[in-house]
Amino acid sequence: MLLSFLQIAATEGILTQTQEAPPISLFDMAVKGGPLMLVLFLLSIVAVYIFAERWWAIRKASKIDVNFMNTIKDFIHDGKIKSAISLCERNNDKPIVHLIEKGLSRLGRPLSDIREAVENTGNAEVARLERGLPILASIAGGAPMIGFLGTVIGMIQAFYNMASAGNNIDITMLSSGLYVAMVTTVGGLIVGIMAYFGYNYLTARVGQVVYKMDTYAIEFMDILNEPSE
Repeated sequence: MLLSFLQIAATEGILTQTQEAPPISLFDMAVKGGPLMLVLFLLSIVAVYIFAERWWAIRKASKIDVNFMNTIKDFIHDGKIKSAISLCERNNDKPIVHLIEKGLSRLGRPLSDIREAVENTGNAEVARLERGLPILASIAGGAPMIGFLGTVIGMIQAFYNMASAGNNIDITMLSSGLYVAMVTTVGGLIVGIMAYFGYNYLTARVGQVVYKMDTYAIEFMDILNEPSE
């Protein structure tokens, strides 16, 4: 009896090993996640595009010649305002330069008007740097919710298959619903986490540029308050 039981168990073990499913690829897994995976895929493309485009724009905006303000200061003290404006126009792809150019164009007016013009330009430049970030933040919050929606849909599908099967419940009837439930959850979390970290990173970089803009704006106003030699 014991020998027969061991033989049967060994036979079942061999059958189990030979019937193991082959490893599934990421693409096949994504396909089993259903239509919501296409939505998550499109959101991931949008998130990557926004991150790459904003990263390049912010990186470009943060670079400025270390001698720029010294040259502007010399032009102002020598009364060469047109030369200072021309220098700004040659470097007009930087938000910091836009602040200085706006201030130079307002020379001759009260300092309060110049300061207000510089501040308004700064606000506009910050808004331009943050373009696209709200969409990235929305993807960071919305992608996991779409994944959870897929979880609910998958569970509904699994329970519906169970109810339709009656007493003939088979695990294969539940597999499609469980695939949708699990795969969409993972996909939503992956896209959401990527967008979340990307958004925070870009926000920190924008903060660095804003700090540099404030520093240069203060330095420019100090130059205007200095007596000419």
